Amino acid sequence: MALKYYYDLMSQPSRAVYIFLKMTNIPFVPKPVALRSGEHHTDEYKKLNPLSLVPVIDDDGFVLTESVAILKYLAVKYNVADHWYPRTDLQAQARVDEYMNYQHMNTRYNGGMIFQQLVIIPRAMRAKIQWPMVENARNRLENVVSHLENYFLKDNKPYLCGSDISLADLLGICELMQLYACCEENIYESNPVVKAWVDRVMARTAPHFEEANKIVNRSRSVYSKQKKAQENAKL
Repeated sequence: MALKYYYDLMSQPSRAVYIFLKMTNIPFVPKPVALRSGEHHTDEYKKLNPLSLVPVIDDDGFVLTESVAILKYLAVKYNVADHWYPRTDLQAQARVDEYMNYQHMNTRYNGGMIFQQLVIIPRAMRAKIQWPMVENARNRLENVVSHLENYFLKDNKPYLCGSDISLADLLGICELMQLYACCEENIYESNPVVKAWVDRVMARTAPHFEEANKIVNRSRSVYSKQKKAQENAKL
């Protein structure tokens, strides 16, 4: 039975898994879940994932719910190219695990906080943006960008964990690109090392990266129009 993939491309980890599936030609049945319509809160979906989150895979009855676990499982099961998640070199594998553990409370947490405050809260909850929280997350994310440059990309490494692309790069770029939806991409664009890495990963994952990020580009257009309208209203 074909692998079933439940996702919403507005979700950063959903995009990372989607790009990986496409890049590695792993066959799957797409099962889109519209978060904005609340489909993740339906009784039917909760039977699959009681946490009401995406992404999720159903591999012939084996259900897995966390993006990092999903990526590692797929990489090993389908015996993909070793650079994605090294199996023959324990230290190289540990480097990929290192970033994937780091990103939870750093790249993902802070980028997600900015996106939540600038997009989700005012749109879905009709609440005011908590600007102190935005600024705190922005400052922390600037430190993350510094970490990417000075630790993960040090010694002129082209990718986060070495000389070739890995699962870590997919997770990292999808978190940073989420900010493009709310005009916050300058957080990393001002850093030439990190910007070069972003461009490198985008080129390496084309055309799947562009396909996965169409919804991000649409959200950016909507956000830009709303922001301009708010600024004009203040004049």
